[in-house]
Amino acid sequence: MYFHFHFDDQGIELLSALFKRTAIEEMQHVERIADRILYLKGDVIMEANAKVQQIRDIPGMLEWATNSETAAIKMYNQFALECGANADTATKKLFEDLVMDEERHFGQYDDEVDNIERFGESYLAQQAMERSKAKTGPAGGGA
Repeated sequence: MYFHFHFDDQGIELLSALFKRTAIEEMQHVERIADRILYLKGDVIMEANAKVQQIRDIPGMLEWATNSETAAIKMYNQFALECGANADTATKKLFEDLVMDEERHFGQYDDEVDNIERFGESYLAQQAMERSKAKTGPAGGGA
């Protein structure tokens, strides 16, 4: 959500919406995992995995996001393998489903990295200009 807030503040709505949507999906992942842990009679301990990365440059944000998704894919794949080895098909499927979500997130961030590389800073500037146009209303409709 930190990145979403900064993209929104800069007027870059497409990336802001992408980060917001992804953050909500990640919270849903936590909920699904917690539900499974409780079903298995475990206990859910809620602790932050890491401190929020206060990155403000857009390429840095996207690099952090793609790296995080790559790490999550690897972790969930490993968890799925361990569940399979322990004959826990339901939990294995949960982690396989999460891998699919994380791969989609990675692809979305990777597409944005490619867009910035292909179109440069003008790709981001155009998003900010579109937001400004939308906020000011149609041309010629002044006060």
